[in-house]
Amino acid sequence: MQTNQTIKSEVLAANTAFYRAFEKKDMEAMSNVWSKGTGSCCIHPGRDALRGWQEISISWEQIFKNTAYMEINTDILNIELVDNLAYLIVTENILQVVRGKRLEARSIATNIFQLLGGKWYLVHHHGSPIMR
Repeated sequence: MQTNQTIKSEVLAANTAFYRAFEKKDMEAMSNVWSKGTGSCCIHPGRDALRGWQEISISWEQIFKNTAYMEINTDILNIELVDNLAYLIVTENILQVVRGKRLEARSIATNIFQLLGGKWYLVHHHGSPIMR
């Protein structure tokens, strides 16, 4: 049986993989992080909820296509484990270049991972802007 620390390390690795896929604009890596279940949900800042991998993947493709450059630094505020679910509260510090303009933003996000077939998959991401 795995210890809580080992499980947290696996969840943190899955969370890091999500943000590296995001930062590198890597659709294949993003696809490997997300659950393909119909219950998966993604809420980008200021947007409606997207359900299921098909809708979610289209949104990431659009973000990647419209962003020339991106850097993301995160701070984990909280991580909780409950059975086969883990949730993280994360502060996202994002630097983007969109249409030649440099944009900096801070968001707070909730990322929920589910243990499926021995691997942690992202099943929910909700980002909200932090207003200055």
